[in-house]
Amino acid sequence: MITGIDHIAIAVSDLQAAIKRFAEDLNLPFLHQETVTQASTETAFFAPLPVKVELIHPHQDQGPVAKFLATRGKGGLHHLCLSSDNLLEDIQNLKNKGYVFLNEIPQTGAHNTQVVWLHPKYFDGLLIEIAQPLPAH
Repeated sequence: MITGIDHIAIAVSDLQAAIKRFAEDLNLPFLHQETVTQASTETAFFAPLPVKVELIHPHQDQGPVAKFLATRGKGGLHHLCLSSDNLLEDIQNLKNKGYVFLNEIPQTGAHNTQVVWLHPKYFDGLLIEIAQPLPAH
């Protein structure tokens, strides 16, 4: 079941400058930075807030975030991530309602999660990610 908003992702053209602005100028607590190879992104998370803020930047200038930045010519809101406590059940429920996913098989996401992506045509152009934490090792 969808349990809430996990994070809001903002595509940025300069990750280090954006981290500095969010951490120093907005005084948001910086959580961590990581590379998500499968998504070709560099990510930086800020928490604890009621909703995490994620800055995303293309890893090695490749992948969907690179295309997003090139198409728009600038950064901005990239996606909304919803939390799930049963990702496979949510996938099936949404498929039964006619939704189409960009990937129906969960992929590895940032901060130890499995994720799927709903096609943005169903949400007025907004890309929706659904994430479920993986069990701790």
